[in-house]
Amino acid sequence: MRADRTGRETATGTLQVRAPWVILVLIVALVLPKLWLFAPLIVDVPPSDLIGELLFQFLPVPFAAVGALIAARRPGHRIGWLLLAGALAITGAQLAWSYVFYSLRSGAPLPGSTVVGWVGNWIPWPALAAFSLLLLLFPDGQLPSPRWRPVAWAMVAWCGVLMVFLALYPGLISTPDLDNPFGLSGDAGEAMVRLQASPIVPLITIPLFLASASAPLVRFRHARAEQRQQLKWFAYAVGLLGVGLLLGLLLPSWAKDVSGIAMEVAVWGIAAAIGIAVLRYRLYDIDRLLNRTLVYALLTATLGAVYAGVVLVLVQLSGGIGTTPPSWAVAAATLAAAALFQPARRRIQQAVDRRFNRRKYNTAKTIEAFATRLREQVDLDTLATEVLAVVDQTMEPTRVSLWLRPSPPGSSGTPRSEARPTTWAY
Repeated sequence: MRADRTGRETATGTLQVRAPWVILVLIVALVLPKLWLFAPLIVDVPPSDLIGELLFQFLPVPFAAVGALIAARRPGHRIGWLLLAGALAITGAQLAWSYVFYSLRSGAPLPGSTVVGWVGNWIPWPALAAFSLLLLLFPDGQLPSPRWRPVAWAMVAWCGVLMVFLALYPGLISTPDLDNPFGLSGDAGEAMVRLQASPIVPLITIPLFLASASAPLVRFRHARAEQRQQLKWFAYAVGLLGVGLLLGLLLPSWAKDVSGIAMEVAVWGIAAAIGIAVLRYRLYDIDRLLNRTLVYALLTATLGAVYAGVVLVLVQLSGGIGTTPPSWAVAAATLAAAALFQPARRRIQQAVDRRFNRRKYNTAKTIEAFATRLREQVDLDTLATEVLAVVDQTMEPTRVSLWLRPSPPGSSGTPRSEARPTTWAY
């Protein structure tokens, strides 16, 4: 019996390790025909739009890859399986929509196009449930507290209701011109159409999703150091996506293609951030990454403003020559921005450290003050005490000690036979 139980446990463990990679291969296998179906629709698309479209079509793959890696290394961790489930649902929906669009574009309906469209009606909603649960369970795979269980169950139940509703809806959401082969008709169908047009769906979906999205914020307030770093990785990636969305609204039309590509890359970055956070790979590098991002973003804005200001002033002083700035004004503005790069970077770095990384700023000031006293201090006992105090203040170790090498025989230092303290400790 023990041998049989051991064999079953081994088989279960092997299945748990292999299943994520099988799902990943299935997702990639579904992406390839989707690209083939989508190809005729992007023949005349500009290169910038083409890059964005390809990034969007491959979007489930990075999330599936990260989910497979997490699920294979930590089979009991729910985040990996949620990523795989969400990626599989999105891939299935995209393939179904591409199949229906290709069928309509070709003029001759492809076999089973209405049934495939029916699948595309309801299959995306497990992805919403998976993403909402990911927000609730991130990063350790557990809810912040038992009080969040109603939110989790409500979101899962609501997504289930929406799946059933859209499976019986009279039309296909992606292609309103086609009828749902399994949809209701008559009074029931008309009632469903009126219900779909009403605001009831967003009025329930949005609050539930916002409740799920608030879970990481609540968790961050009570999290320990390591979990805070995990949440920072996720927040950093989501923040970059938010900045991309904001720039897409503010930038002129000629720059919207670039901002669209940046947003797609930021979404891919969310998958990478989840993998780093859950697997705890280079976890504490996020503070340095946040610092550098903030510094160089402010530096870019500052130098851009200086460049534009110098060009504008020089053009005005020269009498506003034409509508295009003269080359000498552009060259002068470029030289001014280049000359300001290093001084501005140092000043911005100090300001960011002082405002957002106060501990590092205070540490630097403490070490600087100690270096000044070190040049004037000659008493060994006082110096040793100050060294330990500075280390304790800046590094905050649980224990710190200082070892002093005894003076060699015949030296002018403290005799070896004389009692001399060699270790201090906090």
